[in-house]
Amino acid sequence: MSVRALVVDPSVSESVRPADVPDPVAGPDQVVLEVHHASLNHGDLNDARTGRVPPGAVLGSDAAGVVVQAAADGTGPAVGTRVVALTAGAFAERTTVGVDGLAPVPESVDLVTAAALPVAGLAALRSLRAAGLTSRKRVLVTGASGGVGRFAVQLAAHAGAHVIASVGSAGRGEGLAKAGAAEVLIGLADLDRPVDIVIDNVGGPQLVEAWSMLAPGGSLQSVGWTSGQPATFPPYSTIGPAKSLTSFVNEGEFAADLAILVQLVAEGALRTEIGWHGSWENVAEAGKALRGRQVNGKAVLDIDTHGRRHAAEDVVVEPR
Repeated sequence: MSVRALVVDPSVSESVRPADVPDPVAGPDQVVLEVHHASLNHGDLNDARTGRVPPGAVLGSDAAGVVVQAAADGTGPAVGTRVVALTAGAFAERTTVGVDGLAPVPESVDLVTAAALPVAGLAALRSLRAAGLTSRKRVLVTGASGGVGRFAVQLAAHAGAHVIASVGSAGRGEGLAKAGAAEVLIGLADLDRPVDIVIDNVGGPQLVEAWSMLAPGGSLQSVGWTSGQPATFPPYSTIGPAKSLTSFVNEGEFAADLAILVQLVAEGALRTEIGWHGSWENVAEAGKALRGRQVNGKAVLDIDTHGRRHAAEDVVVEPR
């Protein structure tokens, strides 16, 4: 059997196209997930364009759907459970997920919302944790209009921090004050006091500028590099009172932190803003909008499987 998926193809627009690929085969500690929605990240586009995901391989990281085959070793959720997952090859009708890479989604949270959480939500949550977030700290979030940025603003504000959101234009700042930003700046020119934490999604010259505004003992977490520009530090700019610039990547087990994010959504403490939502057949359109900074928040793809059977027809549930 085969499934429909979005695979890497450097010869087409956004380097991704639909194709049939073999039906996924789960390992003993993996479930098979029927994917209903997936979100598109800058990292996915970069993976396709740079060759980090090879031609012909299924793209994607964020998925939400329903378990149609439980893990053979007895761990993880049962068949029929709604889950959100971070897994390679998410852009497919069905994919495999390790039980340490998913979390159940309660009925009060729709799967479109859940699909937007994994990469961006985990990056925001974990980078703030790594930076030593506590209440009353001054937190600068650059590229705050994107997926990671909007989650970071909300999570830092929820923790009681003074949050400064930096965006590229007034329009990109819409909704950030409501999300918890005490200040919304265009660029960093009006940043007049040092900050304790920087969550940087932009890179390039703005990373250098943000570094110069980091207080002694502060932490700059380099989460993204949407500018695509080099960062050139002036001589002696890294000499002085101790502060840190730390590279960041999502790695390890994700289940516990995904559960935290889902719970915050269920409680109304975390809101997902979806700036583009449509069929996965329009992935090139979504990619262009994302790269062109026309999407505030997340871009979510509906995995339209016109011949999708009901889960009850796809699986056999063995009696206990």
